[in-house]
Amino acid sequence: MNHWVIYLDNNSDKKGFINDFQHRRIPLALEEFKPKNGLLFSALTLDKLIEDEDRHDKKILSSEHQKLETMSSGEQKRALLHYLLSEKPDYIILDNPFENLDFAFQEELKSILKKHAKDITFIQLASRKEDTLPFINNFGYLEKNDFLIIEDSALDESDIPETFNFINIPASTTSFTNLKNTLIDFKDVSVSYGEKPILNNINWTVKKGDFWQLSGANGSGKSTMLSMIFGDNPKAYGQEIYLFGNKKGSGESVWDIKEKIGYYAPAMTLKFHGRQSVQHMLISGLTDSVGLYTIPTDVQKKIIDQWLNLLGLQDVKNKYFNALSMGQQRLVMTARAMVKRPPILILDEPTADMDSKSARLLVALVNKFANETDTAIIFVSHRQEKGLHPKKILKLIPGEHGSAGIIH
Repeated sequence: MNHWVIYLDNNSDKKGFINDFQHRRIPLALEEFKPKNGLLFSALTLDKLIEDEDRHDKKILSSEHQKLETMSSGEQKRALLHYLLSEKPDYIILDNPFENLDFAFQEELKSILKKHAKDITFIQLASRKEDTLPFINNFGYLEKNDFLIIEDSALDESDIPETFNFINIPASTTSFTNLKNTLIDFKDVSVSYGEKPILNNINWTVKKGDFWQLSGANGSGKSTMLSMIFGDNPKAYGQEIYLFGNKKGSGESVWDIKEKIGYYAPAMTLKFHGRQSVQHMLISGLTDSVGLYTIPTDVQKKIIDQWLNLLGLQDVKNKYFNALSMGQQRLVMTARAMVKRPPILILDEPTADMDSKSARLLVALVNKFANETDTAIIFVSHRQEKGLHPKKILKLIPGEHGSAGIIH
């Protein structure tokens, strides 16, 4: 079988390529696929299935007891893969199949795909060379809209710089006073959904200036923990959870908590559909708004200019945010979460789907935050990012009674 990997960078028009392929507008080098029937293994497919399930109560992947949107990302991908394989297509396009998956399921996925590689052709879209499936025998590269055939050795990721601009992290117009040294404190926290245990006696303390990586298998409870800190998860109430010195549920609003926390997850980028400039995107981080609805002050503009210099984006400050590459967008959004210099910064899988060069640049920025500020950082990721230097790791280990927390 002629299996392909097509490498992407953050300027590649992946969505356009997938859309063209599905409508049989296929590059000449891949014309063998034009008369064949194919399916798409992608977050795009999952989003469509979730929408159909909500709108039409049309269940394709959901079990009798759990809706698709409530499954972990790993559970969703497992269900989608088995469904697609059962349809017996001629080929399957695998859109960054290993993103957001723990190591164990990555290995399981590789084994499943290898088993079916004799009967189904796989076209893997990969942002990282290290993710290449071992049985791939053809190599391509998507340069913006153009598909190119390449040699395996043509994509060299060994010499990617891990440094960042030498400008210091800018100050903030926001002052957070009367904060205690301990910002987050979980004491014997256990959570279950129905009869399904999720967390088992979690003890975890986050102090000023800490740099944590939060890791664990899919479904181990990472999202549950984040939602009890940053969101309004009712499971947090009645627990021994303390945020900024106050017990969760003791009278503070969710907005009192959110104003002290910078948060970024890649899905947030979808909220910004308007024509905000890069400069206005960063200023909106100072005002906690999705858009910019007030005239920025001279002080705000000065601080944001310093951020633009730090990011190396001064020359595109008036460009529409949506016109930036994915790598540039992620840098802007990560900086946006930090422009207030919040007591806590939570980055939830910020490097998912990024190419190696852009990911290392973002990692270097996060390391810089940790080295130059007293903001406590919580970096959530399955992937062991090269160059990331967390001081501590909280790993959630699933068990019969829910996940236990192991600190390294």
